[in-house]
Amino acid sequence: MLVLVGLIGLALLFDYTNGFHDSANSIATVVATGVLRPRWAVAWAAGFNFIAFLLVATAVADTVGQTVKPEFFSPTLVFAALFGAISWNYVSWHLGLPTSSSHSLVGGLVGAGLAVGGFAALKGASVIKTAVFILVSPVAGMLLGGLIMLGLRALLARADVEKSERGFRWAQLVSSAAVSVGHGGNDAQKTMGVIAALLVSTGHLQAQDGHLPIPLWVGLAAASAIALGTLSGGWRIVKTMGNDITPLRPVSGFAAETGAAIALFGSTALGAPVSTTHTVAGAITGVGTVNKGASVDWSIFRRVALAWLVTIPFAAVVSAGTYALATLPNHAVAATLCSLLVAALAVFVVIALRRAPGAGDVEPERRPAVAESL
Repeated sequence: MLVLVGLIGLALLFDYTNGFHDSANSIATVVATGVLRPRWAVAWAAGFNFIAFLLVATAVADTVGQTVKPEFFSPTLVFAALFGAISWNYVSWHLGLPTSSSHSLVGGLVGAGLAVGGFAALKGASVIKTAVFILVSPVAGMLLGGLIMLGLRALLARADVEKSERGFRWAQLVSSAAVSVGHGGNDAQKTMGVIAALLVSTGHLQAQDGHLPIPLWVGLAAASAIALGTLSGGWRIVKTMGNDITPLRPVSGFAAETGAAIALFGSTALGAPVSTTHTVAGAITGVGTVNKGASVDWSIFRRVALAWLVTIPFAAVVSAGTYALATLPNHAVAATLCSLLVAALAVFVVIALRRAPGAGDVEPERRPAVAESL
């Protein structure tokens, strides 16, 4: 029971890092455009992260929870998978890379599953669905963001620029809330799926017709953890997403957020564990590509895209190595080595947090009155 409680706590820690790492998805544009101050932005996003559990079905949790077949699922596998996922979340956050917490978790599950039983341990349909949407989510975000931006430019071609921008500052609150609901609805479900699969594997929960039931307390705990993570802010990645890829104003920020939200809700309805980060970054890039007077820093985008490709292999290798250590024949040695791994990660996290930028470091300068065209 103590092991089970500890692993559920570790899963919720991953969920917290998911919110911390991916808070930029919901707030980067509203902070970059000055619509909300950073601290208000994370509070706004965290609230909608939490209520997403009440609004969104749990098909994604079922997909993630069945990445590894039930007969191979075990507490040791969950420990290894979560350690691999959390490690990549903190490494990529420290480097300011907006990568996918979702794919780090899937990578962790794949690596641990391969260590347990090779390819026979993996459920092909779940892995393939995740792999396909690695490509689909940024492209969908890019296309939707770009199309919405083009539509708004055509619609507002003769509009008063300053008046329109004031209106879109309010509209951005709605689009940011939609992204936050999409983020909470898709990403928190990954943790729900892992906890539910763990409970089934230990006999504390029964699968229903091949699907994982999600107890209310699991949903509330996961929603709370991701909301608290978002509330803490991941300012280093906020800067990358909001400022470094392309300059944003309220109109372009609204277009990017709306395109990303549409893509997120669509993928969640299909039960696909997509990356909120990939989707939002793609939408921002699509807006910057078609936005008059703006430009995309493709060197930043290439760096981010490379990190996307590394996410699953990195988490999988760390997870497989952790599983190998945790299952050494000498249990005392295995426990000592795993404890040292967790301690080393904790030290790294403390050092990284102490050196991290704060909310004030990402706050944009106050812009003068708008004079350029949309």
